[in-house]
Amino acid sequence: MIAIPHYISPQDYLAIERNNPIRHEYRRGLVYAMAYDTDNHNRIALNLLKLIDDHFGDPSTCRFYSGNVKINYQDEFYYYPDAFVTCDPRDRHDRYIKRYPKLIVEVLSTSTQVFDSGEKFTDYQQLTSLEEYVLISQDRQWVECRRRSAPDTWEITVYNMGDRVTLHNIDLEFAISELYRGLDG
Repeated sequence: MIAIPHYISPQDYLAIERNNPIRHEYRRGLVYAMAYDTDNHNRIALNLLKLIDDHFGDPSTCRFYSGNVKINYQDEFYYYPDAFVTCDPRDRHDRYIKRYPKLIVEVLSTSTQVFDSGEKFTDYQQLTSLEEYVLISQDRQWVECRRRSAPDTWEITVYNMGDRVTLHNIDLEFAISELYRGLDG
């Protein structure tokens, strides 16, 4: 992520972002252009969203979103996670921004891996609604689930090839291989 090196207000960011064909994230006054996704990155996110969609069925009180809807915490940050779930009715009033996710998923890339597993996770922890944060490798069958067990305590479970992944907060279990279906070498 490369920052535009001057402060911008959250209001100016939102005004610019709404009409911009290139997505940007916002963190404490700095704006970052989003890295381009690979075909495997997109396929993993699509496979996960399909698993969630099939699991929820219709009707559901929960909603899931791809990387085109922002998550926000106060004026601290606006991020585009690769996938997330919210079941909070307050998130139905704004079509562009959600504030009460219970599950956030990031598909890791070389350029975002350190930020996604470090500072971004620290930011996301401010969301009291967040119960699970999931990191998915696109280079190998590897998933890390961070689950909130107390207000400031997170437990980590790592899944590898052959394992079944469990997303406790939405009661979904699936073979890790399902995330990697249809990937090109």
